[in-house]
Amino acid sequence: MLNLKHQSLDNSYNKTILVIKSCKTKSQLEGASKMVKNFKLLYKKIGYPKTLSYSLDETLNKQYTICQL
Repeated sequence: MLNLKHQSLDNSYNKTILVIKSCKTKSQLEGASKMVKNFKLLYKKIGYPKTLSYSLDETLNKQYTICQL
């Protein structure tokens, strides 16, 4: 059961990163931001490494910068 949770966490994290990196507009990034918040709320209940949270935030910030150029 623990393996299934870990696999689900990995899949969700990877999908969220892909969505963030695919954003081209500010409105798309706003949707991705909501996705990040939902990820954090969902996985906070089962516990997840804080490095994932940091990585999601950094990827989102980087993509905001790219979209503003």
